[in-house]
Amino acid sequence: MSPEATPQRSPVVSKPAKPRMSTRNRLLFFVTGWLIVLMPFLFWWNTWFGRQLSNQQLGEYLQDQKHPRHIQHALVQIGERMTRRDPSVIQWYPQVVQLGSYPVEEVRNTDAWVMGQDTSGGGFHAALLKMLADPSLMVRGNAALSLVRFGDATGRPQILQLLQPATISAPQPGKLVDTSTVGTAIRQGGIVAKLQDGSQTIEIRSPISGRLRRLSAFTGQTVSAGARFAEIDPSTEQVWEALRALFLIGQPDDISAVLPYERELPDIPDHIRRQAIETEKAIRQREAPAEQ
Repeated sequence: MSPEATPQRSPVVSKPAKPRMSTRNRLLFFVTGWLIVLMPFLFWWNTWFGRQLSNQQLGEYLQDQKHPRHIQHALVQIGERMTRRDPSVIQWYPQVVQLGSYPVEEVRNTDAWVMGQDTSGGGFHAALLKMLADPSLMVRGNAALSLVRFGDATGRPQILQLLQPATISAPQPGKLVDTSTVGTAIRQGGIVAKLQDGSQTIEIRSPISGRLRRLSAFTGQTVSAGARFAEIDPSTEQVWEALRALFLIGQPDDISAVLPYERELPDIPDHIRRQAIETEKAIRQREAPAEQ
């Protein structure tokens, strides 16, 4: 083969080296990734009421005026200790009584539940009776439910109210610029609608946890002050507790409020329907001896 026919070798071209991430950038990348994982956990850890607190932490949390959720956390822990008959919680009973008038609704709501866990608690009974006049529907309801544990039926009207839909009214005239959808689950304090009055937008929130049952005004419509435009059906848990209380203290006049929950409907769970039936039966049995 002649030299001219000798195949030419292509020059070897090396691939450009990929730029390596600097140590500083690798460290920043690692820290960022770690924070993405860590922050949700820290948020959950700081808001989870099941995290056990020491006696020292309980005392500190009860007095933490800057963080109402810390007070709630402490109250939940005290309530759990009450159910275990832990005598160490008695030292905080005076503070538990005082929290019945705390300005934050969620704290008062939890406090009303806690005071029902120990019927021997000094001052609990009197504090719960005062809470029946609380501006919050849920605080009044929890106080009434706790009073049943004391054998006190004074809060029966508040318990009956727990079985009724909550009515949502416009606090002032304005235009509805956003409304929730019928059937939507709403937590207590959740936004039902937004009302616009000039440049001001007001968030209208639900007083209970439940499901949006009905809307009589929709986005874009104007409503007057005090106009009722929505109804919220109470949550399953709320109905359950109310029915159990009426099982013990219900009167014949209460049966009409119980009967709707005996119907076989998709939105009424079986355990609620069974409890409603048992509650009506217990009320009628108490009525029977009085008629004889």
